Amino acid sequence: MSKTTKTDKPLPVHTTDEAAQAFTDEADLSEYDLSGFQPVTFTLGKKDARLEMRISQTELETLKAEAKRRGIPHSRLARAFIEQGLRALPLSPR
Repeated sequence: MSKTTKTDKPLPVHTTDEAAQAFTDEADLSEYDLSGFQPVTFTLGKKDARLEMRISQTELETLKAEAKRRGIPHSRLARAFIEQGLRALPLSPR
């Protein structure tokens, strides 16, 4: 009888969606270290309202740099920050 041991290998980095999909189709994810994973929420509802605001140039540059680091548009990151703040409010509908 063979005993399976968990190796906690680091997850490989994939540069395309296709490569990531191929990896997850074939890999046994129980062999990998998933401790760095964080919960993700997807907002699929229609975005039909607009918001315009003014922020400092420094704040905008910081937002853009963080969005670039995450690989997403800065407007999406700003929306995520707003959604996160709204969820933290008491009696938030989300």
